[in-house]
Amino acid sequence: MKLTDLKPFTNEPFKDFTDPATTQSMLQALAEVRSQLGRTYNVYEGQNTFLSTNPANPSEVIGIHGASTEADAQTAVSTAQTASLTWSKTPVANRVQLLLRTAQLIRDRHFYFCAWLTLEVGKNYAEADADVGECIDFLEFYARQALHLDAATTPIQFPGERNLLRYVPLGPGAVIPPWNFPFAIMAGMTTAAIVTGNTVVLKPSPDAPTIAAKFVELLTEAGLPPGVVNLVQGGPEVGRAIVEHPQIRFIAFTGSKKVGLEIHERAAKVQPGQRFIKRTILELGGKDGIIVAADADIDSAVEGVAASAFGFNGQKCSACSRVIVEEPIYEAFLTKLTARVAAIQSGPPADNFYAGPVINPAAHKRVLDYIALGQTEGRLLTGGKAIDTKEHGYYIAPTVIADVAPTARLAQEEVFGPLLAVIRAKDFDDALTIANDTEYGLTGAIYSNSRTQLDRARNEFHVGNLYLNRKCTGAMVGAHPFGGFNLSGTDSKAGGPDYLTLFTQAKSVAEKISVASPQAEEQEQGLGL
Repeated sequence: MKLTDLKPFTNEPFKDFTDPATTQSMLQALAEVRSQLGRTYNVYEGQNTFLSTNPANPSEVIGIHGASTEADAQTAVSTAQTASLTWSKTPVANRVQLLLRTAQLIRDRHFYFCAWLTLEVGKNYAEADADVGECIDFLEFYARQALHLDAATTPIQFPGERNLLRYVPLGPGAVIPPWNFPFAIMAGMTTAAIVTGNTVVLKPSPDAPTIAAKFVELLTEAGLPPGVVNLVQGGPEVGRAIVEHPQIRFIAFTGSKKVGLEIHERAAKVQPGQRFIKRTILELGGKDGIIVAADADIDSAVEGVAASAFGFNGQKCSACSRVIVEEPIYEAFLTKLTARVAAIQSGPPADNFYAGPVINPAAHKRVLDYIALGQTEGRLLTGGKAIDTKEHGYYIAPTVIADVAPTARLAQEEVFGPLLAVIRAKDFDDALTIANDTEYGLTGAIYSNSRTQLDRARNEFHVGNLYLNRKCTGAMVGAHPFGGFNLSGTDSKAGGPDYLTLFTQAKSVAEKISVASPQAEEQEQGLGL
């Protein structure tokens, strides 16, 4: 198989939920998934279990999962190591076909997987659709990128030699995805690893274990051999055991700065019997800012800020948590922003309310604590309280706090919830300084009608993903390779042209052609991914 055998990559189209037929398909999928709730996954006799529950209705059990032990982690790594011996030699075309078959299976069951996202992590219809669509995009994009990588050549052919450059797999690795994009990011990291010939120990978040279990079932259905992806479930203890294992060659992690830096530190320590330097592929948090310049279209900026800050209840690493507004339009912007956010309706994601719950009780308490802090650091404009429901879901009203100082905790610390800080800037220079004054550097945006200011932001706004006159969330695979600067991670650029190289190592082979054997050309073909 060659890259030219496939159609050019295009992003999966979004579903139109204003169409009654589309909404009916989603409702039917929710009914189907609800009939499957409470099932047991990978639980063995005598094993401890934990529950996955609906954050909108914590009494509703999504799935019962076996809690893996450190011994289970050791077994999973050994299984991955054994499977690596054959999977690494599987032709790249076979691995690509596996991704394409999996993508098609997801496409065929699009609403089914949307429904699992709605019930297990609280995504409304559009957010769930975007997650499933991005998952398909990752599989389709990485399939094509694997073929592109397999066709790599050296920049020149040295006279008198035949020069080859091949990207070979690293070996067994760990994939530790987050709960907030539990389908797209989990599947994207996993399939990037396996399409390049690696095997994986997959440890999903305890807040989204069922979706990961469903995806592993899907890989098996698509024809993935046993041992290539090994699912373990549980908390930090099993994660540490995997990260520190001397046969784990890489760790792909998306999550908080605190946990990511701990993984980076643990991975850096060479364990007894380890003969390589472990690679960490980290996408961490953000304190993402949007600059609203004095000449901006205020209505457009308000809409973009509200969508960036409160889409999926602010539970995105790319979410806007600071909006930096130039003084001449500060009060006018606040008036319109307050009205826009106050109009957001909260309710069950299964009923397609725009704002739903945060993920768990710990997140609920953390965000409320930050709201209390924020009211000592600024002026509450709207929200500021928990919302109780008969189901006792983890709801918090979308909250805006104005007049926050650039150095305040609310302007510096990642909250990961429906809470937005508004900061006043004297002028554009001041706004850029404030935007860059953070330990993070993931996403950012600017609203301005000045080409000079847009160009300055392009050069001086120090983030991995910058958006001009649009929201700072919603990165599209292929168009917006995603990953941040500073303590936002290793700028790994998921969905970009170089992402797969992070799961490989480049091997250069030079053969003197004056003594080349007749089999040289045939041997070349065996050196690819």
